Order: sequence, then structure tokens, then C-alpha cells
Amino acid sequence: MGLFKGSRQLHGWLAALILALFTITAAGCGNDGAEGTTGPVAPKGDVTLVVGAYSVAKDAMGEILPLFAAKWKAETGQTVVFQESYEASGTQARAIVGGFEADVTLLAMEGDVDKLVKAGLVNKDWKTHGAEGMVTRSVVALGTREGNPKNIHNFADLAKPGVKVLYPNPKTSGGAQWDINAIYGAGLKQSEEETGGKDPAAAKAFLESIHRNIESLDKSGRASMAAFEYGVGDVIVTYENELLARIAQGVKYEVILPEDTILIENPAAVVDKYAAEHGTTKAAEALVDFMSTREAQEVFAKYGFRPVDQTVLAEHKDRYPVPAGLFDIQYLGGWDEVRNTLYSKRGVWYQVLAGI
Repeated sequence: MGLFKGSRQLHGWLAALILALFTITAAGCGNDGAEGTTGPVAPKGDVTLVVGAYSVAKDAMGEILPLFAAKWKAETGQTVVFQESYEASGTQARAIVGGFEADVTLLAMEGDVDKLVKAGLVNKDWKTHGAEGMVTRSVVALGTREGNPKNIHNFADLAKPGVKVLYPNPKTSGGAQWDINAIYGAGLKQSEEETGGKDPAAAKAFLESIHRNIESLDKSGRASMAAFEYGVGDVIVTYENELLARIAQGVKYEVILPEDTILIENPAAVVDKYAAEHGTTKAAEALVDFMSTREAQEVFAKYGFRPVDQTVLAEHKDRYPVPAGLFDIQYLGGWDEVRNTLYSKRGVWYQVLAGI
């Protein structure tokens, strides 16, 4: 990459092109399952949909896409095939802005779709699909080794001496931003209980105390989970669904739901500009709508996501307790405020990272 230092514009264009070329995997008859690698060539179909999604959604989408293909075939007679790319949400959004021509995107947070709207790629009315644009929900949870040997019960315990903590890098990962939002928000909640009002300085200090115990910052939630499974760290801050999915596969983890944590909402959208150019708008819109159907929501629930379909959620309510102090992004002022307060160049997160 150092060969292109002379031109930032060329460097960015090439990076986006290389990312698009090397992260697309084919899914007409399944793929090789490797994130960020090239799978077998997709079979020819009447419609090809390019799906650019965040890494954590990969397993669920592996089941949902064939279900949609069968439905589309029954309704239209057309064979639809897929090309899939799974990356950290921020990385994926930047790739699409940079020229990766996805027809449909499923990202970790609304802010990443906003980047596509600002780039003129996604229409401003994208929230008319799904549950105001959202197709899955989750909460930020803590995963520990079997038996919870470090006796972790809430975010404050992550600051204890000798506790090694994992969460990914919020510069690249939408999941990491949810993690940071949850910790910072828990700090605000704690200050509110103690003083009767939100104290941003106390919340920053709370985040700093935990960040001092960070073992590594991986590029995505999936990469962070892989490191944890390899044996790195004592506690992982992650999506509840990541832990539930791994436990369902036989991995021995404990899931800790802090009393004060954040509700995660994950959006899907048609990348209208590219879909129009490819002539795939109708199929792309149908796929986004399909993600909110009972059939797809059952698959998402299988992989640990909290369904946006209230009927499906009610059927799984025993699996998804509601933390007593659960808050949403509006508690932090909404995404515009969060981006300015936490993730701007002089924001709280970068101050914590720099130790200032």
C-alpha cells in the first residue's frame, strides 16, 4: 500500500476497489464461509444481488438468503443468486462509498447507513422498510469463561485489577461503537443515580477505567470473538447474539447482562444508486422487506438476535430478558450527538485512547 502514498485520492480509490474484489463471496449455492476471502464463482441467474453486510450477520444471512431465493423463484419464476461481502460495519460502509457496488446492505448501526445517504447512494426514505429501517436488535452483553472465574456482573467489574477485556476498534467496527456507547451510557446512568443528573466527566472516567484493562482492539466484532475463542482475555464486550450463537454451537461461555446497557438496533437498506444502475431495485427492495418477515425473523432469533417482529419476540421472550436499566441511543442524545461527543477528532473516545 506504501507504493501509493503520493496520492491520497488514488490510494482511497484503490483501497475500495481491492476491498470489493477480495471480500466478495459467492452464495448462489453457498460459500466457503471465510470472511474476507473469495469463494467459488456464483452460478448464473436471472438476477444477481450484491450484499454488503457487517461481519456478525454472516451466519444468519447464510440461511436467510436461500430462503429469499426460494420465495423469489416461486413468486416471479426468476433465479436469484448472490455475491456477499462481510466486513466490519464501518469498513463495509466506507467500501460502498468508495465504489463497492452493493445492491443491499445490512450494517451494525444507523450511522453507517447515514454515511451512504450523505454520499447519495441510499435514498432518505430508507426507514420505510423494516421496523423504521431496523431488521434486528440486540443488547451489549459481557461474555466470560465458563464459571465466570473473574466474578464479573456489570461494567464496573471490568475495571478491576487483573481483568483482561476485549472489544473491537470503534474506528472500523460498528459493534465497537455500540460497546463504547454502552459503557459510556452506563457511566452516565451511574452518575445520575449518585447525583441526580448526567455527568459526562464521570462517564468519561468510567470508560477510562475500563479501557485501561483492554487487551486488544480488533477490527470487527467477529474478529474480537475469534480472539476470545483463541484464549485472549477474560471478558469480551460484544453483542448478546454473538455469545448466544456460540453457546448454541457448544462453546462454554457465560452471558452477563449488565443492569445498565444499551439496546442495539441494526439497519438494512437498498443501496438505491447501485441497484438502479444494475436493474435490481425490485429484487433488492424485496430482500430488505423479507428480512422483517416472520420466516427471516425466526432465523435471526435462532442466531441470537432479538427479533423486531413482536410476535416472534414474544415467542422467544424467555431467552431475551430485558435489563432493568436498558437504554437506547436517544439516552445519549441520538446518533448525531454521539458522533460529535464520542467519535469526533476531539471526542471522548479519542481522548480516552490518547490518555488525555
